[in-house]
Amino acid sequence: MNTNSPIITAKQLQKHYGDYVAVDAIDFTIPRGKCFGFLGPNGAGKTTTLRMILGLTPFSSGSLSVFGLPIPERCRDIRAHIGTVPQADNLDPDFTVVENLRMYARYFGLKFNAELEQHIDKLLAFAALSERRNARTDTLSGGMQRRLTIARALINDPDLIILDEPTTGLDPQARHVIWSRLNELRDQGKTLLLTTHYMEEAERLCDELVIMDHGRILDQGSPSELIKRHVEPEVIELRGCDSRTIDTIRNNVTECRVEDLGNSLYCYTHDSGPQLEYLRTQHGLTFMHRPASLEDVFLKLTGRELRD
Repeated sequence: MNTNSPIITAKQLQKHYGDYVAVDAIDFTIPRGKCFGFLGPNGAGKTTTLRMILGLTPFSSGSLSVFGLPIPERCRDIRAHIGTVPQADNLDPDFTVVENLRMYARYFGLKFNAELEQHIDKLLAFAALSERRNARTDTLSGGMQRRLTIARALINDPDLIILDEPTTGLDPQARHVIWSRLNELRDQGKTLLLTTHYMEEAERLCDELVIMDHGRILDQGSPSELIKRHVEPEVIELRGCDSRTIDTIRNNVTECRVEDLGNSLYCYTHDSGPQLEYLRTQHGLTFMHRPASLEDVFLKLTGRELRD
């Protein structure tokens, strides 16, 4: 495999189910040694794209290569160098922590020897699970199970690690531990491919990402590039406003882009000084002033409507 070439290349990649187009002729290139993200609402086409990369879902048209090898012709060779962390943990509850790793090693034809045991010991240390190696997985916390699933994905020392919403449902402490582990993997030269609904997670981890909706790529770039390209640098949030207050603010706040959602108001601006000066004169009004974030970009490009 050419270590200088992109790790994944897709050209006019499309997947349809009858008349429904799940992925609509998308192009993307993923460089090696980076964390690349796919963001989008439910039904945007993220998981379908991941499944095509893994060779689990055949694509309808276009081309797709991983490690410079074509899919579907070389799927078996490709999977030997990929580690996968699915949305839901699928650990075997009948096995202990270390037994889960040993059993998974068999899928890759790894020999049971001292070298494999040393590798497993390193993975347990990496996941901070050395002291729980003989515990059944159903006795582990959610964060521990997630760390074990990540360790299991590394059993074959993969070049590419695909993580589908890796921290969903975890508390902030567990999420930060996993972010630290994923950053370690990237620093080791691994390529990470990530889907997530947590904008903070994408902003912290991703070197580059695409935002998808309705099967199409809306834009691509680093988090900072996307923020600069699509939204004003400062945001003032007002919550708990009645309709009369919202109308009053709209009429008196100038030189900003205003969006409202229910009883909340968002003012996007390049210079918050005049807006803040006015808002501070409004007694009893609560507001927050913050820099623009990736979430603001996401909502601007995909809308604020609820997706099921």
